[in-house]
Amino acid sequence: MGLLVQASWHSIYLEVVYLALGWFAFAVWSTSFYPQVILNYRRKSVVGLNFDFLVFNLTKHSSYLIYNAALYFSPAVQRQYREKYGQTELIPVAPSDVAFSIHAVLLTAFTIYQVFIYERGTQRVSKTCVGITIAAWGAAVISLIIAIPTAAWLWLVSVFNIIQVVMTAIKYFPQAWMNFKRKSTVGWSIGNILLDLSGGVANLLQMVVQSIDQKSTANFSGNLGKLGLSLEVIVFDVFFIIQHYGLYPDRLSAVEESQPFLQGDMEDQQKVISADHKD
Repeated sequence: MGLLVQASWHSIYLEVVYLALGWFAFAVWSTSFYPQVILNYRRKSVVGLNFDFLVFNLTKHSSYLIYNAALYFSPAVQRQYREKYGQTELIPVAPSDVAFSIHAVLLTAFTIYQVFIYERGTQRVSKTCVGITIAAWGAAVISLIIAIPTAAWLWLVSVFNIIQVVMTAIKYFPQAWMNFKRKSTVGWSIGNILLDLSGGVANLLQMVVQSIDQKSTANFSGNLGKLGLSLEVIVFDVFFIIQHYGLYPDRLSAVEESQPFLQGDMEDQQKVISADHKD
């Protein structure tokens, strides 16, 4: 076995920028979970928040946590990474990535807990979502069984990285479709989206800084999950911003939005009241 060359930064200034961007992304992405949690608490309702989104999100963040933690903490995975991409390549996972993943799993789980204790109307998790989620975790288990005999740990964590990219790509569709059908974003926090977008941009810039310092694009090809995550987040968040501010603005007043009812629910209630008066 050859001598292992320790990867290092060439510029201390770029390293500082890289770390600053990473912790900024961690801060805004971690904070992005709270507007939705607070909105649910104030309304005592999760009506308008798509449950498929939450289930996909939990699978996504759990997979991303496994990937980040393994690549950051495991010497075996790090060794296999450098054997594949070069001994002088920096590991493309920052401490902030691991911290964010842990926080994301906990907050997503707490939001799911809110589903069970607050008004949820007739909403439920779709059979399609259940099927996709079972398939994703089934693929992870099969990959684990395949990886054990040959100790293909980098390949295994890459599978989890692929799972999180796929989940990121599909998790927004149920919420976007629900907003379209309701012609409203009430119950879906725009604060979450604005912070999420800021984190996606910072995450992408962080990869650019590392690439400039190393004069290499290996961190992009070696961490397609982080690249895919950043790009998907930016695209979908821009779409949600268009929905909220452009397509369906000001559907309810601030007072009405604080109540656990949709516009359609309120109209139905008004019809019931009118019918009672006629009687």
